[in-house]
Amino acid sequence: MSRFSQGELYAQLKTEGRLFAILIDPDKTEAKDVKDLIKHLPKYTTHLFVGGSIVAHGKAENLVSALKIHTRLPIILFPGDASQITNVADGLLFLSLLSGRNPEFLIEQHIKAIPKLKHTQLEIIPTAYMLIDGGKETEVQRVSQTFPMSQDDIEGIVNTALAAQYSGKQLIYLEAGSGAKIPVRTEIIKAVSEAVDIPIIVGGGIRDAQTIALAYSSGATLVVVGTAFEEAMSE
Repeated sequence: MSRFSQGELYAQLKTEGRLFAILIDPDKTEAKDVKDLIKHLPKYTTHLFVGGSIVAHGKAENLVSALKIHTRLPIILFPGDASQITNVADGLLFLSLLSGRNPEFLIEQHIKAIPKLKHTQLEIIPTAYMLIDGGKETEVQRVSQTFPMSQDDIEGIVNTALAAQYSGKQLIYLEAGSGAKIPVRTEIIKAVSEAVDIPIIVGGGIRDAQTIALAYSSGATLVVVGTAFEEAMSE
């Protein structure tokens, strides 16, 4: 059961800035390792995202349950598909992959999720997920069988973000992909931020404090780091 009232998580995203999330992939993190993971979180971490492109059945729920024991940080699901949804988290990014045109990730996975969500206490946040070319083929690209948007197509990215807002999405997630060589450029973040009135999440290829600071100064509400944290934990 969520510790947060309905709307509380989105209200924080809407009203606060410089939020920071660590993305934890249930297929790469065992429940037994959670206690040590929590000790190594950056002190400025405000949220935990849990999810991955492909996750074995039950692993997401096991991981979230373990995290709940060791942290009071809000845990938000970032699922690659409906099978990763668990009611023990606090919130859910209800992702629509608007950068692609595969109906499976535009609407089909949403319909498959409904039996789990009809009576949920998860805070559900409709989110436009936009894959931006990070200089390498990503797992999201392979699984979704879609192509990322070019970083040079700023007009197309802005128009897609506006279409998302006009159709009722509450968040824009600009994602360069796990392990991206190139993070989402500041010009893109700035252009989207100036065009939309909803919070912007930025992730993919972010490995240092300078890149995080530039994302914030360009208009990002929340920055997500995953691969860099995984690599630091494995050292």
